[in-house]
Amino acid sequence: MGMARRAPVALAGGSVVSGLLAYVLFALVTRGLGAEAAAPVSVLWTQWTFAAAALTFPLQHWITRSTVAGHEGSVRRAAPRVAAVVVATSLVLGLVAWLLRDRLFHRDDAWFPVLVVAVTLASAAVGVVRGGLAGRGRFVAVAWSLVAENALRCVLVTGLLVAEVHDPVVHGVALVAGGLVAAWPSAWRLGRAGDTAGDAGAFAFLGGAAGAQVVGQGVLTGGAVLLALLGGSPLEVTAMFAALALFRAPYMVVLGTLPQLTERVTTHVVTGAVDRLRLLARRLAVVTVVAVPLAGLFGWALGPWLLRLVFGSTVDVGAGVAGVIASACTLAVANVVVMVAALAGDRPLRVVGAWAAAVLAGAIAVVVLAGWAPVARTATAFLVTEAAATLALAVVARGSLRLGQAGRSGLTATSSTDEP
Repeated sequence: MGMARRAPVALAGGSVVSGLLAYVLFALVTRGLGAEAAAPVSVLWTQWTFAAAALTFPLQHWITRSTVAGHEGSVRRAAPRVAAVVVATSLVLGLVAWLLRDRLFHRDDAWFPVLVVAVTLASAAVGVVRGGLAGRGRFVAVAWSLVAENALRCVLVTGLLVAEVHDPVVHGVALVAGGLVAAWPSAWRLGRAGDTAGDAGAFAFLGGAAGAQVVGQGVLTGGAVLLALLGGSPLEVTAMFAALALFRAPYMVVLGTLPQLTERVTTHVVTGAVDRLRLLARRLAVVTVVAVPLAGLFGWALGPWLLRLVFGSTVDVGAGVAGVIASACTLAVANVVVMVAALAGDRPLRVVGAWAAAVLAGAIAVVVLAGWAPVARTATAFLVTEAAATLALAVVARGSLRLGQAGRSGLTATSSTDEP
């Protein structure tokens, strides 16, 4: 019981500390390099968050589930194919980054496209390690890995600034170096135990989970990239990234406790505890209705000042834009909870569909607002997308969790690949 209570506390604490270190890191980079020089590092950081959504978390959850369910051998057998997909994906992303290097990084060399490949591979490795640790119940070790990843980056960037090294490429290498926490030998050792029952479900689970995670995370963190593609200046790109980093702090805390949230919702589904699910839904609805406008007011009143305080005077965001971003980030917290509920009801493809519908709504907003300034256009499209996701995910969750018995039978049938 003591360990059961320590695990969520350790994970939440590790997530909070890691998030704070991330703020310290980006503050160091923006203050040390200046907002304009730090712009390519901001875009690389955005790619890191995409890679975490598409690779780190799906791999972590897949390995954890398979290990606990006694299908560790399935992970071992599927590993070469999964590794090949990861490498191919990394190279494709590097090629895209190279083709768009002028727009994304405001540079003509290949350094940052190469770093895109490296940070994607590192993210996959971190997911494997955390999945191996969590599958063996070593949640405190997972929490330490969360802290160590950004602590290592902070140490390296601090050393670079003390040594008066201001080359953005070198600071990008420091960001990639956080993946060295994957050098955890015991977590890489996979047993051969288990039959082939879970073999076929590896790519089905990874594809569904990755699709939902990457779209949701892309909406949350992709504002800097969208702004760059819409013609925003390097100063505006860095400021947008800083605002998103600041206001998504609550989301990062919830993300760190996601395994426990998933377990609780799934337990309610399996046991048919419809009343508890409805109570959770009502509480979430009330909190969201209250929190979203309050977050917007906070962002409008204090956001610009807080951003300058944390990231330096070169980071300048208007009050209205700060309020919109704060509201959208708060909606994202609700969306991740609803998404977990929908996934627990065994509807990964419908979750992906809900996010696709939300992205379509955001794309329409981008087109309709073509006459607006790039920063306002990006922030408004972000809010529209998160609001559309809230409605679409709520519909999916309601449909998948309406009947406890239906959710119970669906989970039983797919326990080897879908049960958290």
